[in-house]
Amino acid sequence: MGMIEAILLTVITAATPLVLASIGELVTERTGVLNLGVEGMMVMGAAIAFAVTQMTGSPYIGILAGIAGGALFSLLFGFLTLTLVANQVATGLALTILGLGISGQIGEPYVGMSGTKLQPIVIPLLSDIPFLGPLLFKQDIIFYVSIALVLGVNWFLFKSRAGLKIRAIGDNHGSAHALGIHVIRTRYLAVMFGGACAGLAGAQLSLVYTPQWVENMSAGRGWIALALVVFASWRPWRLLAGGYLFGAVSISQLHAQAAGIHIPSQFLSALPYIATVVVLILISHNRRMTQINTPACLGKPFVPDR
Repeated sequence: MGMIEAILLTVITAATPLVLASIGELVTERTGVLNLGVEGMMVMGAAIAFAVTQMTGSPYIGILAGIAGGALFSLLFGFLTLTLVANQVATGLALTILGLGISGQIGEPYVGMSGTKLQPIVIPLLSDIPFLGPLLFKQDIIFYVSIALVLGVNWFLFKSRAGLKIRAIGDNHGSAHALGIHVIRTRYLAVMFGGACAGLAGAQLSLVYTPQWVENMSAGRGWIALALVVFASWRPWRLLAGGYLFGAVSISQLHAQAAGIHIPSQFLSALPYIATVVVLILISHNRRMTQINTPACLGKPFVPDR
């Protein structure tokens, strides 16, 4: 039981940044905006959170800085695609490349430094429950925030009037505009929310998952988060399950090596990305389900005066 508990704890740690980044992207895509810059925003959040934590000595201030960094970086994407109506795919890719470069510059003075690990929050009594206690009630604050975000986004999108407006914009921005809904403003807010979640995911990487700064430490997780949104059919609950499934796959390489299983380490490192490709291939076969759930205006620009 102790070994299973240890494995599940590492799965939770590995899955949390995927859940955070993908829940933010889910809200962004629900408004019809496709932001491929998740990877860049994540690594920016990781660099800023680690740097601010080193300067202030407080990981909580570092978390807030990572969130702010991701949100502000996403504003660049919003300005280019929503105001200047630039191509969303090309802009997202450029944002990723830019984020990788700037984060490397920010984190350069901190390479090799040991970071300040975010300590878990122990919930009295509940944390003493055998097996489940350490898994669910003895975690860091970012884990609890990730679960709260999934619950909150699920309620917001499908139970609130504002969530209905967001889904309306994603399905038909022209009709939503005709009804008086502020399409551009709503999309800006959604893009910033996605950036904030990606920044928080990056902060988790540099303060919890690996409490240090390593250049390009997001290691493709932003791309996995993008695939997770499609895997979940733009549904928060499916996204949570998919995040933990991909987290288990990504962490399996470490446990396989520790168990002495003779599989090339390069193959084990590539396993999460192989799983991503396989899942996307399987999803593509069910075109009807994909078309039903995909926001109809995803990736399409909107200019009110045209």
